[in-house]
Amino acid sequence: MFSVAAYPQRGGAKQGNAARPQVGGGHIPAHGPSPVRASNPGKGRAAQPEHQTFSDKAGHPEAPHVHVSGDKWIGHSSGPNDARFHLDHPFEHGRFTAGFGPGHTWRLAGGNRDRFWFGGFYFGVSPVDFGYAGDWLWDSDQVVIYEDPDHPGWYLAYNVRLGTYVHVQYLGNN
Repeated sequence: MFSVAAYPQRGGAKQGNAARPQVGGGHIPAHGPSPVRASNPGKGRAAQPEHQTFSDKAGHPEAPHVHVSGDKWIGHSSGPNDARFHLDHPFEHGRFTAGFGPGHTWRLAGGNRDRFWFGGFYFGVSPVDFGYAGDWLWDSDQVVIYEDPDHPGWYLAYNVRLGTYVHVQYLGNN
């Protein structure tokens, strides 16, 4: 009798592990991405492929994302010479200082990819990343802001539900 009762519990534990998402599902990375080591630091701005792919494993999104296991940032690999993220005037609207990382989760309160907000702070998604924010819920998703170690003037907005992230620029507060 005891072994019959234990069997479903073991099976349930296995199912629980299998059902645990590999990306997103409420997971918040403990840290942002590490800086990318530039292979040719003195050379001009690196050219990037017109369309990158990010689905590194079956079931992973075709967008920059973070693995639940190990907090590996997929897609943050172009380094500081990426011309797509060059800003002539970094931090033009000031710096976001309300808190970064897992201790600071924000609920989106409205807007769209061009201009969204939470807590009186306004951001805009980089046009380079527009396609990766198409399934964000601009009035309810939770995001965590991380500093971008490679691209001055940009932050990374991580979507807790989806496990994906986009480059965002701080547009100020009200």
